[in-house]
Amino acid sequence: MAHKNQLFHRYFHEWMELYKKGAVRNVTYQKYEMTHKHIVALAPTLTLAHLNRQAYQSLLNDFAVNHERLTTMDLHHHLKAAILDAIDEGLIKRDPTRKAVIKGTVQRLHKVKFLHQRELSKLLESLKLNQNISWDYFILLIAKTGLRFGEALGLTPTDFNFSEQRLTINKTWDYKSQSSDFAPTKNRSSIRKIPLDWHTSMQFSQLIRDLPKEKPIFIKKGKRAYNETANDHLERLCKRAEVPVISIHGLRHTHASLLLYAGVSVASVAKRLGHANMSTTQKTYLHIIQELENQDNDKIMRYLTSLT
Repeated sequence: MAHKNQLFHRYFHEWMELYKKGAVRNVTYQKYEMTHKHIVALAPTLTLAHLNRQAYQSLLNDFAVNHERLTTMDLHHHLKAAILDAIDEGLIKRDPTRKAVIKGTVQRLHKVKFLHQRELSKLLESLKLNQNISWDYFILLIAKTGLRFGEALGLTPTDFNFSEQRLTINKTWDYKSQSSDFAPTKNRSSIRKIPLDWHTSMQFSQLIRDLPKEKPIFIKKGKRAYNETANDHLERLCKRAEVPVISIHGLRHTHASLLLYAGVSVASVAKRLGHANMSTTQKTYLHIIQELENQDNDKIMRYLTSLT
């Protein structure tokens, strides 16, 4: 039973086992386990009774010395969730996370988030698409569908409906674990059917026609697939095509961004990406949406002017 003199890291461990284990995906739960390790390292003797604003800010500051601001923010969110429950239980009198200042190291130079249409065309033209499954086909499919890395890895021939030109997403591939097996999708909204363009549909109909129906098409028997391997391959392709280097996840952003620029509604893009709600899409692509709104405002003004 929790009490005020309990060590904070022990309370957090009990809290995450009680409320998060089995309720979130294994990958997400591993992040909570990592947060617990950070608390043990940064504040091994901190008790709930002594968890005030100063102690909490000090913990965040110590973490921020070697981590970027966004990473510090993630830690803060994990800790705050547990602390608010401790407050509800009467173990902490006041919220120590109130007005917490989130710091962090200067962000490293990241890859660009998405390519423009001409750049994506150059990248796709550089792909070597022969008769065998390869990372080039993997990159093509993500560029054309906006799939997540694990979703694309989990695809089997039965997920393709070539007569209707649709791709069914109802599972992922747990590439981060040693077991390397199928896993549930990120959320219920991630279970979806994605229309395929006829050219991509024709390419894959020939490519996978003789493959085992229930086996992942991009996973070689007895071998694991790594995100880093795919990103390294994509980097080489980007350099060869003389376009900005992006990540596999950047291809997903590229897919969504180009659809928005093409005039596809936010609701349709959210559904295609498997977002739980439109607000996720709006936050992720806020700069594009604002740019399109400015263009719409110009159109509105030109139209209204024409009425006079």
